[in-house]
Order: sequence, then structure tokens, then C-alpha cells
Amino acid sequence: MLASLRTHTRRYVAALLAATIAVGFVVATNAIASAAKSGLSAGIDEAYRGADLVVGDDYGIGTEDVTPVLETAARQGDAAAVIGSSFEPVTHDGIGLGSDTSIGTVSTDERLLRQSIASGRAPTSDDQALVDERTATAARLGVGDELVVGKGEEASTVTVVGIAKPSSYLAADVYVPWGTLSKLPSAYPDAVVYDVRGGDTAAATSALSRAVDAEVRDRAAYVDARVIAVNQGVDVISYVLLLFAAIAGFVAVLVIANTFTILFAQRTRDLALLRCVGATRRQVVRSVRVESLAVALVASTVGVLAGAGAGYGIVAAVRGVTGGRLLGTVSLSPTWMVAAFVGGIVVTVTAAWLPTRRVVRVSPLAALRPMDADVRTRAGKGRVALGVAAVLGGSAALALAVQQTSMPPLLAGGMLSFVGVLLLGPVLVPAMLGVAGRLLGRTGLAARLATANAVRNPRRSAATTASLLVGVTLTTAVLTGMASARGAMDDEMEKQYPVDVALTGDGPVSAGTLESVRATRGVQDAEAVPGVRATLDGVGEVPVLAPDAAASSVARGRGLVEPGRLEVFIPPDVSADTETGFPETMTLERAGRTVDVERVLVGSEWGRSVVAGPGVLEALGGSIEPQAVWVRADDGVDVDELSGSLGAVARDADLELTSTLAQRGWVEKQLDVLVWSVLGLLAVSVGIALVGIANTVGLSVLERGREHALLRALGLTRRQLRRMLAAEGLLLALVAAVLGTAVGVTYGWLGTLAVVRTAVADVSLVTPWDQLLAVVVVAALAGLVACVLPARRASRVAPAEGLTLD
Repeated sequence: MLASLRTHTRRYVAALLAATIAVGFVVATNAIASAAKSGLSAGIDEAYRGADLVVGDDYGIGTEDVTPVLETAARQGDAAAVIGSSFEPVTHDGIGLGSDTSIGTVSTDERLLRQSIASGRAPTSDDQALVDERTATAARLGVGDELVVGKGEEASTVTVVGIAKPSSYLAADVYVPWGTLSKLPSAYPDAVVYDVRGGDTAAATSALSRAVDAEVRDRAAYVDARVIAVNQGVDVISYVLLLFAAIAGFVAVLVIANTFTILFAQRTRDLALLRCVGATRRQVVRSVRVESLAVALVASTVGVLAGAGAGYGIVAAVRGVTGGRLLGTVSLSPTWMVAAFVGGIVVTVTAAWLPTRRVVRVSPLAALRPMDADVRTRAGKGRVALGVAAVLGGSAALALAVQQTSMPPLLAGGMLSFVGVLLLGPVLVPAMLGVAGRLLGRTGLAARLATANAVRNPRRSAATTASLLVGVTLTTAVLTGMASARGAMDDEMEKQYPVDVALTGDGPVSAGTLESVRATRGVQDAEAVPGVRATLDGVGEVPVLAPDAAASSVARGRGLVEPGRLEVFIPPDVSADTETGFPETMTLERAGRTVDVERVLVGSEWGRSVVAGPGVLEALGGSIEPQAVWVRADDGVDVDELSGSLGAVARDADLELTSTLAQRGWVEKQLDVLVWSVLGLLAVSVGIALVGIANTVGLSVLERGREHALLRALGLTRRQLRRMLAAEGLLLALVAAVLGTAVGVTYGWLGTLAVVRTAVADVSLVTPWDQLLAVVVVAALAGLVACVLPARRASRVAPAEGLTLD
């Protein structure tokens, strides 16, 4: 066995490299996915820092469970703090910060403090508070100022003792201890963080589980659940990890099996000689499989180390490009490392099993006879039938995945249908090669020979294109899926948050205020929105806005209201005040004139105002004046700086500011994390595809040494031989690129419908033509590059020497 490995080292390098990259791909996938999950959970994790346990379900905790948790902590000698929120009026010196100011909680226990202090200190009692840095700038608040939180008998007076740095998750304008927040009627507990001071986490978990009905989890498990919750219940990172790991194993089997098939075919005479000198069939099989095991051990070891290095390197590169904002730190899972190592061994040995059986079935004397090239013009009927069945079965699973918006049948259907495409390769690839060859054949003799060579051995051509076909399919599927998902999420964001910033008040907005807003750094455009003030059923007096063309141009998407319709959009800031719910019709009244709107639509956040069609204002009558200012921010603007600057303008004009920039930024961060992590994974998968086609093309050229020598003997020059091999590589690459793009775009569309629709109902399919064209060009170049070294090697062999090759 060792002698065979030493003798055929050069040939085994191809199999070693294929297995190494497959194992490395799994490890690199785990590294990039862990960094993506760390990036997604960074803001969420900060909210629960210092806690050993978190008590609460995915979407909150019942008020009745809060007190038992706090009492359990007191009995156990531990510490607990409630994370909650409320929306109530907050005033300073009689001037309101807003009718519905966001109020969060702050822990008086230093170890459970989740806010970062910019200045001052953290509260130590219920009559103290923190203020968000942006709110403090806008309202001109500082340490020592007094605030009145709430209204009526539930109001509390607190002293500002510190300024908190802005956060992206569970952020609020003002933070008070739970003892103060719980007095407010709209107080809502989100979870209770628990710090085990005695060190016995199991005992604390047991005590809490007995005390409350809410779920008790360690901090890491709770944060993972929250990440899934904010992504609309979709564990995107786990899905991506499983998808790419499955693809890695699938590609590994294809590439390694193809490589061993060619290697063992070249060694047929060597193995026949061993049989002639006394080696039994079992001994030959065992020897070959031990060789494959040795290759597997080396490949798995090198692959784990190389994959870890590649993962760290890609994450570092992405963090460098994005300024460290998106991907977090790499945390390699020991389970994945061991699974990759063992999987690499199993896959390599399994991939070598069938070629070994095929070789030893040939009798020694038959194997020693000169053999003509194995040319098959068509695939076997059994293979075609199996391929058609796989395509049909996979298509049915994909249809089920789209119908049920489920990931498991999507993965199963995609893998099964693609296996069918590969099984049908000897039928599909020659047909496509024939079409492409007729076009390329007009360029000269070398191109016509290349076409003939590629078409006359369908199985070899299909095997050569397999790895590149996998890479192109994966790349185009992901690019199409990400483009469609991004488009769907952008459309949804424009519907949910059509206005970046809105300023509204109790009266008309002056021209001076509009100019001040326009002069603010980071403002792309700002327009006054005309309207009137009217009384809405169950709500009271509100501004009724009718955006004109100028105001609609500031809003994102297709605008808010279709002109001429008697309909209104009611945002949450207004809908929270209604006592009658949302009937199909509502009445607006102004100066004795009423109008029944035909339809009520609950819109999104653009301040305390109702947006209506022009028909509504015409029916109400009266003087129309600017009632609000809508702002569109510059792309990539500093949200904290802009909010603070506009907040100061709003305070001077006695207006209320509503901003959706933080919400949009949060969602965009989720998308950016996924895009960059997937791009990192694609970089690895493309590398596998390139190595795969280089391996198979190189071995194919080596296998046809006698053919090339015969062509040279018949008059083909070295240059023509190199051109012929280059044209053959280009033909194979183009066919793989076109077929892979067609299949990949289909998978991308189906994946978008199955996955994205769980978060966004209205999904439009997007085809990124420029990116797909780039993939085809890169694939064609890959085919040419893969032929460079084999073509040079083949052209250097003299005709007489080549005719003596086995």
C-alpha cells in the first residue's frame, strides 16, 4: 500500500485536495455561521449581560410571574432585575418630551446593569433615572434634572443621575427601575434576568421552575431564541449552516468519486498485474481501500486546520471591509470539528468504494489487454429512469415546501432534484455541448476537435462539468434568493416605515421650522405636509394630513394614499388611543362638518397624525395648512447624531419627533449580516468548484495521453493541441454555467417563496441579471484556467512517447 502511494503520489494529490477542501468547507461554514450568529445577537446579548438565567417566554413574561421571581432571588441570596417597557407622557419643567415617550427599565444592581453609561452613574433607587443620550441632546437634559414619568395618580418624580449610550435593542428614551415602571398602567414586563450569586445554577433553575409558569433558560439559550423571534420565527443561520454543510458533503462525494474513478481506471493494468502474480481479489480491494483511508486521514486532518484558518481569514476580511459592524467573533463548535473530521473519512472511503468494485470485477487477463477508449453515446436506461424519478420526486418536495413555507422539504427536494439533474448529465450535457459546439466550431479545426472530444464520451463530460455545475447552481441560487429576499424586505420596510422622521404638533408648522430641518446635517430632503385638525372617533383631535406630490416624494415606496379616495391610514401612535377598536368605517369631524371614511387602514409610524386622501380634506373643508414635516435621511446617516439634531429643532418648535431610522437600521443589519456571511461561504464553495473542475480536467487529459499523441502524429501542432484543450474546457464550463444558472435561479426563486414568506407575505421574485452574467463569465474563465497546466503538460509529450503510455 505504501509503495503504491509513493508511486502514484502525483495522481493521489487530486483526491487528497478534493477531500481536504470538502472537510475545510464544513469547518469554514461553521466558523462563518458562528460569526454571523454572533453579529446578529450582539445587540440582543448586551441586554442580558451579567445574567446566568433568564425567566420569560419568547415574547414576554406574565405580570403575575414577576414578583415570584424577585421573591425567589431574595430567598436564594441571588439577584434579579426586570426588563420591561411602557409608553407614557414624560415632562420636564412642565414641558413634555412626548405624549408617548418610550420608557424602559434599568437595574439598580450593578452586575445586571444592561445600559452603558456615557456620563453620570447608574440609578441605585426607584426615584432615579437614566436618559438616552439622543433624548438628552434633543430635550437638553442633564444630570440633576427632574422628570415626571406618567400622569395622574400613577405619576412618579425621578431625578436624572446618568446619561446612557444609545442601544439597538430594547432601547428607550428614559430608563427607570421596575419599582417605578410597574406603577404605570401600560407597563409591560419582557423578561426577568437572574444572577446566581450562590453558584448553584441547577438549584436556582429548579426553584424558579417551581415558582413560575414561565420558561427558565440559561442566557445563551434565551438569546438564541430571541434572535429567532426577531427574525419572524426563522432560524436563518441554522438553515444556512445546514444547507451549506449538506452541499459540502454532496459536492465532496461527487468530486472524490469522479477523481477515484479516473485514478483507478488508469491503474487497471497495475492491479491486473498484482492479480497475475498471486494477489487475491479481496487483497486488491483491501489494499485500494486502505489507500483511500490513508488519503482520508491526511485530508481530514489538513482540511480541519485549513478550514479553521479559512474561516477566521474570511471573517477577518469581512470585518475589515464592513468596519467590524456585521460579523462577530468566530466560535468553532467542537461537535462540528469532530463531525467534519469523521465525515471526511467516511465520505472519502465511501466515494472510493464503487470505483474499487468496478475495477476488481475485470479479470486479470482482460485488464492486461490493450483497451479502447470507453465511448458511450448514451446513458443507460436505468440511470435515465432514476434521474427522471429523482427530478420528479424532488420537484414534488419543492412544491410542498413552497405550499407549507417549510425548510426541511425545501432542502430534501433541492438535493433530490439536483441528484436527478446530475444523473441525467450524460443526456443533458452532450445535447448542450452539441449546440454550443456548432457555434464554436466555426472558429477552426481545434474547436471542432474539442467539440467532438467533448460529445463522444458523455459520462466523462458530465463528470467533468459536475463540480462546476454544483458551484454555479449554488452561487446563482443564493444570489437570486438574496436579491429576492432583499427586494421583499425593502418593500416591506417601505410599507412599514414609509417616513424616516416625522415632526408633528398641536398646530401648524412654521416655514422657519421647515428650513431648520432642511439645514440639518444628514437630511436628504424635507417637506411640509398639508392638512387640517379634526376629531377622530374614539381618539380625539388629531392632525389629518393629505400628502401632496412634494410630501409623497419624501416618503419611501409608492406613497401612502391613493388621491381622491375617502380612506385614512392610522399609525400606532394614534391607534393606541382608540377605545372602539378599528371598525370598517370611522367618522372625522371638524367645525360641525363630518365625513365617514370608506375604509380604515392601520398604517405605520409617522407620528401622531392621520394620513388621508384629498377627498377627506375636501369634505371637511376649512383652511389647509402645514401640519407636519416629513424627512428623508441620507443613506448611511449617523442615526444618533441626526435624531439628536432634529430633536433639538422639534423641542424649540414644540413639536413631537417620531423616527423609524433605528428600526430600519436594525432590519438592514440583519440582512447585511446574512449577505456577507453567505458571500463568505460562497467564496469557499466557488473555490471547491474551481478545484473540482481543475482536478477532473487534469485527470481527463492524463487519461487521454495516447489520443493526444495520435493526433500529434497525424499532424496536429502543439499550439493546436493547446487550443483544442482550451476550447474543450471553455465548452464544458459554458455548458455547466448555463445549466447551473437555469437550475440555480429556479432554486433561488423557490427558496425565497418557501423561506421569506414566513416573514414577509408579499414576495416578488428578483433576477439579478448583472450578477448572473458575472457568474457565467467567471465560470468560463475557470474552464480556461483549469486547462492551462494540463494542456501545457500534454503538448510537451512527444508523439512517440505518448503512444507508449498506458
